[in-house]
Order: sequence, then C-alpha cells, then structure tokens
Amino acid sequence: MGHKSYMNFVLCNSLSFFIYTEVSSTLFWLCILNCSAFLHSINTHFWLSNICLNTLNTNMSSKQVSSNTVHQEKLLLNPFGVNDDQMLEKIYMTHFHCVEKYDVGSLYSIASNVINHSIEIADLIKENGQQIEQVREEKDPLNSFPRLPTLKRISCQMICTARGVQYAHQTTMLILEQLRDYSWDAKAVIALAAFALEYGKFWQLAPIPRDKLGKSLAELNGVHSLMENLQQLANLNNLVKEVMDVVKCIIDWKKLITGEYNIKDVPSITDTLHEIPVLAYWTISTLVTCTSHIDFLGDKGYTNDLSEFDYKLRHILKNFKQHQEKCNTQIGRIEDYSKRKDIINNSTESDIVKYLEALIIPTDPQDPRPIVYNILTAKEVGIGVFKNKHVLLFISGIDNIEYETQLLISIDGKLKEEPKEVEGYMKDDFSILWIPIVSVWDEEQRKKVENITEVGWYVVKEYNFQTGIDLIKEVFNYKGNPIILLISPQGIVENSDAKQIISMWGIEGFPFRTSDHIRLTEQWNWFWTEMKSLSPTIRELSNRDCYIFIYGGSNTKWIEDFTTAVEKLKNNGTFNLVETTIESYKLGSESPKIVPRFWITIDNLLASRKRIKKGGEEVKDSTTREIQKLLFLKQDPNGWAILTKGSHVKLLGHGEAMLRTVINFEVWKEKLDHEVSFDVAFKDYYEKCKVKSVPKKCEHREFANYPTDILAYLPCPNKCGHEMEVASVKYQCCHGHETGDIA
Repeated sequence: MGHKSYMNFVLCNSLSFFIYTEVSSTLFWLCILNCSAFLHSINTHFWLSNICLNTLNTNMSSKQVSSNTVHQEKLLLNPFGVNDDQMLEKIYMTHFHCVEKYDVGSLYSIASNVINHSIEIADLIKENGQQIEQVREEKDPLNSFPRLPTLKRISCQMICTARGVQYAHQTTMLILEQLRDYSWDAKAVIALAAFALEYGKFWQLAPIPRDKLGKSLAELNGVHSLMENLQQLANLNNLVKEVMDVVKCIIDWKKLITGEYNIKDVPSITDTLHEIPVLAYWTISTLVTCTSHIDFLGDKGYTNDLSEFDYKLRHILKNFKQHQEKCNTQIGRIEDYSKRKDIINNSTESDIVKYLEALIIPTDPQDPRPIVYNILTAKEVGIGVFKNKHVLLFISGIDNIEYETQLLISIDGKLKEEPKEVEGYMKDDFSILWIPIVSVWDEEQRKKVENITEVGWYVVKEYNFQTGIDLIKEVFNYKGNPIILLISPQGIVENSDAKQIISMWGIEGFPFRTSDHIRLTEQWNWFWTEMKSLSPTIRELSNRDCYIFIYGGSNTKWIEDFTTAVEKLKNNGTFNLVETTIESYKLGSESPKIVPRFWITIDNLLASRKRIKKGGEEVKDSTTREIQKLLFLKQDPNGWAILTKGSHVKLLGHGEAMLRTVINFEVWKEKLDHEVSFDVAFKDYYEKCKVKSVPKKCEHREFANYPTDILAYLPCPNKCGHEMEVASVKYQCCHGHETGDIA
C-alpha cells in the first residue's frame, strides 16, 4: 500500500471512529458526503482533516456549540441586503488573474445537456402529475472534456450547504476563492457542472426504474414522494431554467469580448466588464441554493421560496443584456463599416449602384434614410438611376461652394451639347451627384440646397448617415473642403481629384480621368516647345500663372483693334477684385521672321505625325487634331488668337469672335461675380459670338507636295460630324453645302 493510500485509509478509519463517538446525526451525514467526495479526489483528505479538527473543537460542549452557532449566524452576510457596488468589491477580492486555461465550451456542452434533459423530465412529471416511464433513448454523441479535480469537491460543498441565503453566500464565496485563477465564464460554467452532477443524478432516477438497483436508489433519494411537491418542483425547475439563460448569456459575452474589438470602438464592453463579476456571483449563489434544495424534493413537508433569487437574476440579467445589445449594435456597425469600406476600396465585386449604396443607404432601419432627388424635376429617384453611369461625385458643405457649383453648372450644360461622343465616351453616360454634408440640418441649410435650381444634378437630401460620413472622411480624406471624384460604372475611382481637371480644362477635360489631365497637359508640348524657342517673352510668360492672349494674322486693322481691346481689358479694375492677371503677345512682335518659321514648323510637324495602320486606316490622336485645328485657324482672313492660362491652352479662337468677346467684356463680366473663372466665362461668350461672326463655310487646306503630304481624312472643324474628303490637292466638305474647290 502506497503512502497516500495508507494515509487515506487511516483518515477514513479515523473519520469512522470520530463519527461513531463524537458527531451528532446531522454531522454524520455531512461527513458521509465528504467521504464520498474524498473517493473522487485524492487531495480531499486535507479538507476532511480540517472538518474533523474544526468539528472536534466546536463540539467540546453542547453549550459552546450553541453559542458559536448563534454568533456565526450573526456574522453571516445576507447578499440581498447589500447593493451591487458593495458586492462587487467583496467578489473582486476573490479574483486573482485568469491563469488557469480551461475548455469551457466542452464542459458547458456536457453540463447543459445534463440539466436540459433533467428539466425535460421534471416538466413531464409535472404535466402528467405522476412518475413516468423511461422517457427516450439518447442518441446524442458523447462529449469529452478535461477532468477537473475541483468539480466533485465543489459539488459536495454545494449539496452540503444549509438552506438559507446567508449559507448560500458563504459557500459561493468559498467556491469563488477556490476558482480565483479562472475567468468569470469558467467560474460560472464549473459551478453549473457541479450542480449538474447532483441535479442529473436525481432526475436520472425520477423515471420509474425497472431494475431493483434503480428502484432502491430512487427510494433512498425520496423520488417516490415527488408527486406530493409538484408546485415546489415547478418553482425549482423554473429557477434552474433562469440560471441556464444567465449562463448562456455569460458564454455569449465571452465570445463577444474575445473578438478583436477596441474598447474605444465598443465602449459598452466596459459596462459588461464591470457587471460580469456580480452576474457570475449571483449565478453561482443561485446554483448553490438550487443544489441545497435537491435533497428536499422528496420530503412531504418541504416548501421553498426562491422568488428572491428569481427576481434578482431577472433584474441583473436584464441590465446585462441591455449592455450586451449595445455591444452587439456597436460591433454590428464596425462590421458594417468594414463591409462598406471593402466595397468602396473595390476589395469585393461591385458596381456604381453598390458603391453609392455603401456611401448613402443605411442598413439599420432606425437610421434616417436619405432621399436622392433630381434638382431640375424635384422628383425622388432610386440609386438604380446611376446604373452603368459614370458619376461625378461632388462632396461638400453648404457654405462657400459658389466656385464649385458654377464649375459643375458649366459642365452640366456642356454635357448636353454636341458632340455627344468624345474620346470614346458618351456624354449622356455621365451624371453629377451631390452629397452635401452638414452637422445639423435646419431650415436655413435646406433652403441653401433648394436655391440651386435649373440644373440636371442629383442631390442626396438631408444626408445624415454617420457611417457614410466617416467613410467619406477616411477613404476620400474629406476634411470639409469641396471635392469632386470621378467613379466608373464598375465602382472604381478613376480620378480622386476631378475638380483639378474641370477647373483647368472645363469640358475639354472630358471624360475627366487622371490620364486626361496628363493628355491635355502634354498634347500642347509641341506648341510651347516651338514658341519658347522663338520668343523669350513667351518663355517668361508661360511660367507665370496668368492668362495670355497669343494672336496674329494678316489683317492689319484686326491686329490693331485686338491689341487695343486687350490693353483696355488688362487695365479693367474688375480684375483687381478677382485676382486675375492678363498678358498678351503678338506673334512676330520681336521679329517678322518668326511668323513664317513658326507656321512652317507646325506644317512639318503635322506631316511627320502621319501614321497609317496596315489596313490603310489613319492613326489619330489628340495632338494631331490640335495641330490640324491650329492650321485651319490660321486661314481666318481677319486673324486668330489663342487664350492660355500659364502653359495650359484654353481656347483657339477665330479673329472676329475673339475681338467681340474682348470688347464686350462689360456684358459678360457679371459671371465672374459668381466665382466663374475668367476662361470659362470668356469661352461661353465666345461661342455665342462665333455663331454670329464666323461664316458657315468649309475650312480648307492646301499642301505643297501632293499626294505625299496629305494625311488621309480630316474632320470638319465646324463639328458637323462628317469627315472631309480629298479632292485633287484640296479638301472640300461633304456636309451638304455646294461642293467645289475652296480657295
């Protein structure tokens, strides 16, 4: 016999002698139960030794026993007389740190199976009013969990607890002390499993056993008297169901807090962390009370009043669930935000409709649902109206957006003009959507939006979707300054700063991609390369951020008139207010030799860009088209003028229309008061003058070395939509006018 076995043997015999000689009948049963617990745990002999010593000391005399008992009862705490904050302080003194790691899930699965099946048996007995046959054959797979040495010991402590809330509290604190190294969910589940040991054994005997051993065990447990205590049975069973709900809530809580969520993002987690110790305490205390009542279910005179525990559990569980629901709501918003961000970043399959829904439409029905409507018709529309569209997404506040709105008003009008197709894109496939962002929507803010009328835009009315606003701030780096983005039908941001290209190039920047800005910037490199090599004046002016009129022609009268008009325009006091600087340069002002040299260079440049595909089709690009326009412009009998801003060419203009536009500045200058840039206002008025002043005749172009210099087909510069045909060594237009050689 080993040393430990020998010690256990000696201890058991000592206990038997002690029980026979010193212990009262009540203590006798307590010691028998403790001996039973000892059989399942080799370390229990230390606990039993303490019981023996304590019992010997307290039973020296009957008077002393009575005195100590009364004194002890006075010191016992009634937990219902203490508020939760005071209880939290006492509970937390038993908690050290979550050192012990345990498979809580497996233990909970087995314990809940035992208790749920026991509850079913109890309910059946109560409903039938009599004991029942074996209920069913179990087919559930067996689960396994790591053995827990303290489980039996805790079960024995619970079953040996005297009836009364003070004693339940004392045992509960003892259990918490033993489980000080475990997490709060582990404490609750271990106590639940300890309760399941006793509760499950009792109800396993409740269906009428068929074998003699089972009948005898049922008799010893008083199961045959259950019918006389059906109401007490129901009370206990209902409380057990309540505890099961609480433990399930604690399990769900643990899953929630183990997610990778920041307390800053989910602040309600702090509230649950504050409440979980108290919830765990009352769970264990209720389980202790339920366990201590099991042995009395078969007693005829047994009564129980468990309403205090039932009320307390319901109350704290209600508060805890409220915080848990807040956590779930906050986590739901985080997950919703993440999904929407994936769509916006094109991490998932998307299109323009899904993209805009991610920014605009809330998932939570409690969030205010914004309305998208057409400003021109004032009718509400669905997000589906943008399907297969390119969207210019305008995001801004309400104040100080006059410049941006005028830009978009101009673009909105130009999108409806001819030609309908540019760079392979249809203008009809482009829409403008405005998302105004304000802190509070009041009557004043609403009126500011409504004041923008007679444009074919779409606007999100009273946009107040916080998740969408947060996404706009993070993904688009929106900080309050107006931004314009270009989003493709596939939900891809093709230009995160379309405002730049629209400001600089207007409709010429269509379709407003980032590549279009590069294209427009580079397509005039040939022009500036030649101009800077010819004139130091132009070299200096092009590096400044000012408007430049470059002009020339063979009509001396027009040259004089245009020079005078531009000088008058430069000195106009209006430009001091709008911070616009205007300069001018007449081609050949330094030397007359510059003029033929410039045009010969441009003519040769056009010839050098001739590229033909294998099938005979001409390869065209934007640079080639601009060179052709400039050469056609040279033939105007009055003169020609180019408007630039720095090195960005804004307009190639015919002489008479350009002169009228400069002279009539007082007519159209009011547009500058609406934050419209000078070049945009100038071009708008120029187009009106061009219709009146430029004759409806076909442009022509003669080449020196036919046919080697001819570049196949050229487009009609008057934008009639047709190509110019080659006839002899001259071009003649086929758009319906009388044909013939153009001189």
